[in-house]
Amino acid sequence: MIKVTPLDEAEHRPRSIAIGTFDGVHIGHREVIDGADTVLTFEPHPLEVLHPAAAPKLLMPFDVKRDVLEGIGVREVVVIGFDEKFTKITAEQFIEEILIDRLGAESVAVGENFRFGTGAEGNPEMLARREEFDTRVVPIVHQGGEAVSSSRIRELVASGKMEEARACLGVPFMVEGIVVEGDRRGRQLGYPTANIVPDGRLAVPGHGVYAAFANGMPAAVSVGLRPTFESDLGVLIEAYLLEQDLDLYGSRLRVAFVEHLREELRFDSAEELIAQMDLDVKKTARVCGSFQRP
Repeated sequence: MIKVTPLDEAEHRPRSIAIGTFDGVHIGHREVIDGADTVLTFEPHPLEVLHPAAAPKLLMPFDVKRDVLEGIGVREVVVIGFDEKFTKITAEQFIEEILIDRLGAESVAVGENFRFGTGAEGNPEMLARREEFDTRVVPIVHQGGEAVSSSRIRELVASGKMEEARACLGVPFMVEGIVVEGDRRGRQLGYPTANIVPDGRLAVPGHGVYAAFANGMPAAVSVGLRPTFESDLGVLIEAYLLEQDLDLYGSRLRVAFVEHLREELRFDSAEELIAQMDLDVKKTARVCGSFQRP
């Protein structure tokens, strides 16, 4: 099982370290992480401290990032609590005090655009000049003719382009949250749903209906405001688990989005909505049945 360690509790040992924020753990990040036993990352996202107004919607909460890192073979995640105090650490201090003295780095891997230290004075070339450890600098990875980045993936997710997002992430885009009680209208329509209120700090798919997996089970998922009926619940992620009738209230649900099926629509009657939901569920079954898990 992967170990999560605050920096000040990390033991000094020989380490192969990949450094980065790694929001989304996309295919470019995976090139950096390949071969590392330790990921050194930051929590919260540095922009939340440095430029709060510019802080992005995160692709992954920390728990999901941890699980994805474990899945690709990382033994330990060392977490730097990114705060005002940390912003005062110079690049030399970062290398000497954190990488060498605290963590015992024998090799370090970073992306070519990685910057660190006060005023972003540190760069990959500075790391490569050090003789205490080997440095591997990974070029930006491209997919579909464009650079892979967390910001590009956020745009794809917001546009509902789940297949393109998955090509960049290497896995389906995921959200998770605690199942809350809705207005129970889905059960009245014959399609009971498990509902999640999106976390305002996290990226959310564009409004519409998706084929997905919810806790590993095929699910037709609606993201949006449910325009056919009046509701004051705001945006919800509503997952209908195919051929399941589980009491999930209060439990954690992780939804992995596979394919966008249609836009969110307003129907003139409940009967029209049910007919469309029948089609959505049938298509979801086909999409999930043919999906090749990474």
